[in-house]
Amino acid sequence: MQDKKTHLTEVAPADAASIAAFLERVWSEDGLADRTLEAYRQDLEALARWLAGRGRCLDDARREDLSAFHAGTSAAVRSMARRQSAFRRYYAFRVRNEPGFDDPTVLIERPKTPRSLPKALAEREIEALLDAPDAGTTLGLRDRAMLELMYASGLRVSELVELPLAALNTRQGVLRITGKGGKDRLVPVGEVALAHIDAYLAGARPVLAKGRQPSALFLSNRGAGMTRQMFWVLVKRYALQVGIQARHISPHVLRHSFATHLLNHGADLRALQMLLGHSTLSTTQIYTLVAREGLKRLHARHHPRG
Repeated sequence: MQDKKTHLTEVAPADAASIAAFLERVWSEDGLADRTLEAYRQDLEALARWLAGRGRCLDDARREDLSAFHAGTSAAVRSMARRQSAFRRYYAFRVRNEPGFDDPTVLIERPKTPRSLPKALAEREIEALLDAPDAGTTLGLRDRAMLELMYASGLRVSELVELPLAALNTRQGVLRITGKGGKDRLVPVGEVALAHIDAYLAGARPVLAKGRQPSALFLSNRGAGMTRQMFWVLVKRYALQVGIQARHISPHVLRHSFATHLLNHGADLRALQMLLGHSTLSTTQIYTLVAREGLKRLHARHHPRG
């Protein structure tokens, strides 16, 4: 069992700030439920207090520390898996922000749990979501272009909001994306998304830029680049507007829908890996399970002996 004094130890300000920054990042990128974010916060704060009781902080943690922390607590397999997920995500976040940071979770064995599948919207739901913004307004033009581009190209939300205007080649219909680890990839945009981007560039972006020359492709009404939080809020708003349940929607669900729908229509898995910017094929393969589950439901609903 953990020491009782662990529960009385305050979380160091530096650890608290780092945890807050991490939670903001995963909230905006992955659209995690509030209860998951709260569980992550509690897990990380518990680890921070445990480390503080031993004169260490989160960024000083070694693999032996995490192993000792896990060994000193009792929890169900799913709770243990969630705790390890919180730690892995936190330290991956630290590695992304500080190249060369030593990730103490790398060699820790993962508990065996059933694999959860990414959530994807049905194609009719995507159509409704994309049609939701009012293209007769400046912000509607922008929002429609952002939604269309994210679904057309399968971008991560951070890639979308950080996209510079210079990354778009409208003549060739491609984007140059700088993804995780600073790796570049070329992603096709598609004619429909390009048409909406052209409409935004002609009718909305100059208004939002307010006479300045900002580098970001998509601008807020203050003339600055969009943030992940802004985009998350507008996706939720449009989803509710067209009757998509809030718990099923996040910016990342557009990326999941992009991948799932491509596979449903016969896309090659290797090509999908390149489009998504996954470093390994195993990460992409989970979408084959999503597509397979969809086919099974289709069969059960429509086949006379389903």
